[in-house]
Order: sequence, then structure tokens, then C-alpha cells
Amino acid sequence: MDEYNLHKRVKKDVEFLRKELESMHAALIKVGEVPRDQLDRQVKLWADEVRELSYNMEDVVDKFLVRVEGIQQPHDNTGRFKELKNKMIGLFKKGKNHHRIADAVKEIKEQLQEVAARRERNKVAVSNPTEPIAIDPCLRALYAEATELVGIYGKRDQELMRLLSMEGDDASNKRLKKVSIVGFGGLGKTTLARAVYDKIKGDFDCRAFVPVGQNPDIKKVFRDILIDLSGGNPHCDLAILDANQLIKKIHDFLENKRYLVIIDDIWDGKLWEGINFAFSSNNNLGSRLITTTRIVSVSNSCCSSDDDSVYQMEPLCVDDSRRLFYKRIFPGESGSSALACGQKVKPKCEWDILLQSLGSGLTEDNSLEEMRRILSFSYSNLPSHLKTCLLYLCIYPEDSEIDRDRLIWKWVAEGFVHHGNQGTSLFLLGLNYFNQLINTSMIQPIYDDIGQVYACRVHDMVLDLICSLSHEAKFVNVLDATGNSMSSEINVPRLSLQNKNEDHQAKPLTNIMSMSRVRSITIFPSAANIMPALSRFEVLRVLDLSDCDLRESSSLQHNLKDVGRLIHLRYLGLKNTEMSELPAEIGNLQFLEVLDLGDNQLDELPSTVVPTPGVLQNLTSIEVLKGVLVSLNIIAQELGNLARLRELQICFKDGSLDLYEGLVDSLCNLHHIESLSIHCNSGETSFELMDLLGKRWVPPAHLREFVSYMPSQLSALRWWIKRYPSHLSNLSELILESVKEVQQEDVEIIGVLLSLRRLYIMTQRLLVIHQTQRLLVIRADGFRCMVHFTLDCGSAAQIIFEPGALPRAEVVWFSLGVRVANEDGNCGFDLGLLFLWREVWVKMYCGGARVGEAKAAAAAVRHALDANPNHPSIYIDMFPDIAEGAHDDDLCEEI
Repeated sequence: MDEYNLHKRVKKDVEFLRKELESMHAALIKVGEVPRDQLDRQVKLWADEVRELSYNMEDVVDKFLVRVEGIQQPHDNTGRFKELKNKMIGLFKKGKNHHRIADAVKEIKEQLQEVAARRERNKVAVSNPTEPIAIDPCLRALYAEATELVGIYGKRDQELMRLLSMEGDDASNKRLKKVSIVGFGGLGKTTLARAVYDKIKGDFDCRAFVPVGQNPDIKKVFRDILIDLSGGNPHCDLAILDANQLIKKIHDFLENKRYLVIIDDIWDGKLWEGINFAFSSNNNLGSRLITTTRIVSVSNSCCSSDDDSVYQMEPLCVDDSRRLFYKRIFPGESGSSALACGQKVKPKCEWDILLQSLGSGLTEDNSLEEMRRILSFSYSNLPSHLKTCLLYLCIYPEDSEIDRDRLIWKWVAEGFVHHGNQGTSLFLLGLNYFNQLINTSMIQPIYDDIGQVYACRVHDMVLDLICSLSHEAKFVNVLDATGNSMSSEINVPRLSLQNKNEDHQAKPLTNIMSMSRVRSITIFPSAANIMPALSRFEVLRVLDLSDCDLRESSSLQHNLKDVGRLIHLRYLGLKNTEMSELPAEIGNLQFLEVLDLGDNQLDELPSTVVPTPGVLQNLTSIEVLKGVLVSLNIIAQELGNLARLRELQICFKDGSLDLYEGLVDSLCNLHHIESLSIHCNSGETSFELMDLLGKRWVPPAHLREFVSYMPSQLSALRWWIKRYPSHLSNLSELILESVKEVQQEDVEIIGVLLSLRRLYIMTQRLLVIHQTQRLLVIRADGFRCMVHFTLDCGSAAQIIFEPGALPRAEVVWFSLGVRVANEDGNCGFDLGLLFLWREVWVKMYCGGARVGEAKAAAAAVRHALDANPNHPSIYIDMFPDIAEGAHDDDLCEEI
């Protein structure tokens, strides 16, 4: 009875902690909205104490959930007596845990009271003098001499002037034209705008250059525009006019005038809408309006008509970077730099010191510190949840390519992504977070070959900023093998283990006293051998060992046996770890959401891991499962229990009908699948799996990617599209590696899929000679959103394109059977109007053709592609026909 009462009291205490955490969270958000350099020192100290307490409280709550509420253990059937004994032991253990948790809660309550009392006790009544307002460092660009600037002339004279259409007298140049310059802080947007302004301002009747900034007064912006336009003499008292009156004044002033206006550093799209009211679009005198912003959505708002353009700022090119570097080292007689004194270059040892300090702004020159202040403006403008997600990126080393989906799933596992509308997946909400960070220019997108963002990179200066902020907030501890760390604090909830000096013999970390409080560990390969024992982590949510060596001979492999103790684990990254077998202990991880064992590469099969039977069926929270080798029917059946799966990537070494039937039955239970990838390491040509899928599987309505490296027939796909067209309305990527045959009907039916952006179809070489249709036509009314198109039918067919086909395609791969084209008399190779095509690959199969015929075909294809006004890059590859014999190799070599 005493234990039961304690249990109820502990629940009450945990509820108290939950409410206290919510209150702390709200308070810390308010503190986080104020830039650190503007916070009162006492507020900083208080916020740090509250944050530390919040970590402790979360740990207590998590341990309570596991130890008292309990995680279901596998049922033991070995005997009733043993079962009863285990239950009794469990009760005694729970009693001990109740006492421990009650003591922990009591201690936290006392700490809360101490923090509150200390803050109250040490309050100092001070006057509130006016703080000196720092000058925005961006304003220096307004007054920089053009001769001081590096890399400005090419951008100004070639690219931006072309967008402004300053030359010519046609009607399009007479209309008001807007150009928005966008890029993250410090890239030189203001500098570029000022250079353009100085060059062309003489061509206009009046002009204005007005900085806006983060928190502008709209009436002041209008007054500044009028003052500039009137040359400093507005002929009235502007202070007494409201916003609407000021807008009318600007309208009246600009009537029948050709004007140039630059609105610099806009942060808010709604603010721009207000400013834009002042400028009439009916002024057909060749006026120009230029804006600069760090935010992509704002730049798009500034350029709403077809005549407007967005100019994306890029970093300096290599030549300009080198020129700037030399200029700073050898600045001439006007002064010295961080690397030179007068005409004497500093010794190498000082260069080494500078190299080590570049990331921290610790130089004689304050330009790096100034750059950080510029970037701090962008960081301070982010909402609190995006600040958290951005700070998380400091776990990655400099210049890392950070996979988008893996990053988002880590955010979800860490609890950074909060529930939105009912039914919206946390991953999609996280995707919005990711896109917003790109939109604010805080991270740099990396695009794949169909123009979709698949990864990001953090600029060195942004990384420097977030590392500094993370250190202050005790957010991440970055440790390397030399013992250096970004933070010396012992209670930091996230660890990133990196060995920046790979020649250094690393030693395992043993001096981290608070490992039981760590919630996230990311280990990079060069630091794998300094990983502490997993058994020391009690509340771990994220464990990323991607690319580390986990072969049986590895010490890490033995360490991984303790993974079953990580009850709170949500994300387990084991990609490219050389593992061959999945530890059975992983089956204990009932909260696991992502198990990433491999990659989905187009040109090669993924590395796969064999799971022990019984492991998968327990992972009921799993949403992402990649790189699993399905070798037994029981494993195929267990997949059907993972009802929350969104991404599934599996591989067969070889298959049987029973195995395929087990998989199809499981897929029929997975109603949330968005990405399905099926591979086969065997060279068999069985089409049974695709036949079963076509007959018994209904594609989920959320399906966006379908990848099959199994022998396939397009009849299954035809059936799905005809019978369940709405279920494939979101399909954007379709990859079929080993197709039996392709008919004109297949091409036309697939072309109906409106969301399809990437298509990759390749036929089986030894089966296609007499089954694929000899002439395949890509119609103009299909594939309207296609960006990357690949259709390779070997030597069996000729593929031609109607005028207007693939209007949005950028990269096109297609095959050409030379013999078929010659026999059917289709040697003209009319490729139609090719729109945006920027890259074209033609695989010419020469089997059965004479050398002259192959050469003529290659010349005809190149002539047709050269006629495209977009001038795409052209690649023509010659292939022998495998079915025709080895002599074709000589023919291709001669061509």
C-alpha cells in the first residue's frame, strides 16, 4: 500500500514537472527572441540555470516513463513458476525506482526554489539608460569606393545589367521592371546594388536608395524615399503626413518621371506590399525598381510580374577570391593586413595561428566579427523552432553535405518538430522547417539531377556563428580525438564526435561525467574508436553511426550489442557501416522511428543487413526502414506489422514465390507508404513479384517514389494507372531497372502521371529484341512535369519526340537502335522543339549496323540537337549489342 501511494504521488510530481517545463519553455522562447549581446547579464545567468534545470527535468520524466510505466518485455513461456518469479522481481524493482524518482523530483523542486530565490535576491534596481545603437555593418557597403571592391564588375556589368534591360527602345524595356537581389547576409547584395545605382543613376530623372532593415517604420521609409527622390528638398513637412498621404505624395511626384529606386534589405513580404503601393506599374518611361533581401519568399513577392527577375547572389568565383586574398596580403602603401605588415609578409608560424583562428574571428582585423554580426541579424529574425533546428547543424564538420531526409528525421527524433494540423506527418512539418531555413538563406541547398533539393551545406561563417551560439546555450558538445571540445560543460545533451586530426591516435572518451543525460550522439568515421560504451546512455534518442566500421572485427560491433538498452532511441543510423547482420537486441526498441541501414543508389544495389527473425515485428513505431535483406518468409511477413512505415527499402538475394507472396501480403497492410524501393542481388529473370504486385497490391495514395531493380513488366503499372489513377497522383519518381518490354501504350499511359518528375526505364538486354515496339513516340501532351527523363530500350527500338515533347525536361537520356532506325526508314531524327533541355545523352546501339550507318546516325542526331536554340550539352555513346556478338566492340571503337 505504501508503494502504491508513492506511485500516485510520483505521478502527481511528474505532472508538476510537465507544467513547470511548459512554463520554462515559454520563458526561454521570450529570452531567445532577444539577441544575446542585448540581454542583461543577470537574465543570461538565470536563463542558463533554467535551461540546465529543464534538461534535468526531462531526464527524470523519461526515466519515470520507462521504469514505472514500463516497456513491455518479450513474453516468457518457459514456465509459470519462472513467470511469477519475474513479475515479483519487477514489482520490487519498481518500488526502488519510485523512491529514486521521488527523490529526484524533490531535488529538482528545491533547485527551482533556489533559482527563483536567487534571482529575486539579487535583483538590482537600475536606471534604464538609452543603449547606444550599433550601426548596421551592412551600411558600410553604401559608402565603399568601387575601386575597393573585388568581383563586382562582372556581376554588375554582365548579369544584373542584362536583367535590368537597360539597352534598347522596345516596349518591354519601357515598362516598369523590378529586380530583386537575394542571398544570405554578407554576400555583398547592398554593395552590388550600390554599384549598379552609381553606374546607371544618370539615365533617370530622379533616384532613391533607401535602406529598410529588420524593424522599420513604414512612414520613415516613405519619407526617406521622397527625400531622396526630391534631392533633399521635398517642399513640405513630411512628418505630419500619414502613410496613405505619403504614398500619394510619391505617386504624384513620380508621375511622368523616369525613376530609379533601390529598396535595400527587406525582411518582410507584407512590408514590401505596403511599399509597392507607392510605385505605379503604368509608368511606361523605362523606370527601374531594385530590392535586396536575405529571404527567398520576399524576393519572389518583390517580383510578381513576368517582366520582373530574381537575381541569386553567389559567392566570389575562384579568380576573384584569389584576387581578394592577394589584395588583403599585399595592400600596398595604404596600410597593412592580417597577413602582412607594410611590404613584409608575416612568417609562416603567424599564418598557422591565423588559419586556426579564422573560424572564431580572432584576428587583428575585425571584419570576421563584423560578418558574424551581420549574420546574427538573420539568426535573430528566425522563430524559436527554426533557431533550434539551425543550431543542430553544428554537429556536422565544416563543408559537410548534409542529407535532407536524415536531418529532418533527426529533428523529429529530438522533439524539435511540433505537431501541427491533425493528420500532418511530423516529417512533412520538418520538411517545411528545412525549406524555411533555405528560404532565409541560412543554409545552402544542394540539388539533384531533377532539380529537387536532396541535401544542404552550411556556409563556414554561418557554421562559425551557430557553433558559438551553441556553446553559449550548452546545446551541442563537439569533441575530437585530441580532447578538444567546443564546450567544456559536462551537462550538454548532444555529442558530436569528430577527429579533425586523423593522424592523431585517438583514445576512447572516459571523462564525460554526464553520459546518462546525453540525448543525441553523432559519430563520424575518423572518431569511431573514441565512442564510449552505449550502456552508459540512459535517455538517448538519436544514435548516428553512419559510415563507421561495424564489421565483426570492429570494437564498435561489440559495443552495439548494448543498443537494446537504449529504450528511448528514435533514430538509429547504420548506413554504410559494413554490417552483415542486425543485432537481435534492436527488437527491444519499441519507440524506434528510423532504422537506416543503407542507401538507394540508382547505379548500384544498396548495402543490406540481414535481420534476425522476430526483430522487425517489435519495431511498431518505425517509419523509415532502409537496407534490409529479406531472406526468409518470416521476415517478409513481419514487415506487415510495421503499420506506420512511410519509407521502405528492401533487397532480395534471391527469391521464391512464397517469399514474394509474404512481402505482397505485408505491403497490403502498409497504408502510409510514401517511398518503396525493391532490389534484387540475383541475376534471375523471374517476373513473379511484379505480377503479384499488379494483381494484389493497391498503391497507397501518398506514394511518391517507386523503385524496382527486380525484373518487371509494365502491365502491372498500366493496371494501377487505369484502375487507381488518384492513388498515383503524387508519384514523382519512377525507376524500373529491368523491364521485359516497352510498348507505345506504356509510354502514353505513364505520360499521364501529372506529378512525375523523374522517369528511369531500362529494358533487359537479352529479352527485348523481338518484344519492345520498334518505334516509340514521346507525345507532346504527356510528361508535362518531367525534369529528368531516361528511356533505354537497347537496340530494339527507335525513340522519337513530337514537337513540344517534354517541355520542362532538363536532362534527357534515350536509346537508339541504329539497325531498327535504318530498316524502318526513320533516319531523319526529328527531335522537335526541345524547350529547356540542357543535357542530352544518346545511347546508340550499333549491333547489326555497318560502320557508315552508325556514323551517319550519330551525325544526324547531333545535327538535330544542335538546332535546339537552348544549345544543350550533347553526349553520344556507342554500344555493341550483347546479343549480336563480340565483333560489334570493334565497330564501336572505330566509330
